[in-house]
Amino acid sequence: MDTSAKPTASRFPEINRFTSSVYSFRNWFIRFYENRLATVGLGIVVIMFFVAVFAPQISLYDPTLMNLRERLAPLSAKHPFGTDNFGRDTFSRVVYGARISIVAGAGSVGLALIIGLILGAVAGYSGRSVDNIIMRIMDAVMAFPGLLLAIALMTALGASLTNVCIALGIRYTPDFGRLVRASVLKEREKEYVEAARAIGEGDGAIMIRYVLPNTLSPLIVQATAIMSFAILAEAAISYLGLGTRPPTPSWGLSLAEGSPFMWAGPHLVIFPGLAIAYLVLAFNFLGDGLRDIFDPRYQA
Repeated sequence: MDTSAKPTASRFPEINRFTSSVYSFRNWFIRFYENRLATVGLGIVVIMFFVAVFAPQISLYDPTLMNLRERLAPLSAKHPFGTDNFGRDTFSRVVYGARISIVAGAGSVGLALIIGLILGAVAGYSGRSVDNIIMRIMDAVMAFPGLLLAIALMTALGASLTNVCIALGIRYTPDFGRLVRASVLKEREKEYVEAARAIGEGDGAIMIRYVLPNTLSPLIVQATAIMSFAILAEAAISYLGLGTRPPTPSWGLSLAEGSPFMWAGPHLVIFPGLAIAYLVLAFNFLGDGLRDIFDPRYQA
């Protein structure tokens, strides 16, 4: 018997799994890094999250503090972004506004993702009757123009950040539900599901352990894309006066309050508008990079 043979990785499955994971992660990172716009988008998103978390340390003043003696002050060392019509520091309001936009986007997308994941999984894995009921409800929601539906819900629920998340979450639930349903319909017919049934696994265990993990990749890409829509929708709702209430610093609300004074102080609309544009573009770029990683149709 030859005892000089060295142990190989094939004798240790855990080594093979670890090596494969490291190799896959390396390939994902390379593909993402090669997409320059995705890298820029990730950088902007990270910066915005940093600004939102450390807003009290970054802002120069209390964003709700009024000083009528300095109303509509131009850009200066004291007020880098000038002041608004109430003398409030625009830079501080833009910094704190990042919190509202990110919380509204993440909250609404998270709610839509959870509800859509559950409904889509049940619709895709259950019989035709349950599938038809769930999908007709989703079709009814999607029949309304997105922003109009959100405005109608906000009118019924009342103006608050929580209600913004609920309204937008309901609006975007069908986007996730239909995606999950399509993925589940495809996955449930594969051999590994039949094998799981053969060894006595229940439907719930098969769904949680085998089917749903294989639907996460498109969901991640979809969530990133919808984040940009949710941020724009929150800004639009706040601009119309149905979102966060004054004097809460919100980018959409800042645009609404600054519009009547934009000729006297263009900085009132320029900086909140740029903040919205940069964050929306960042999530779009990030979504493109994640699509390149997870969707094999876009891989070279």
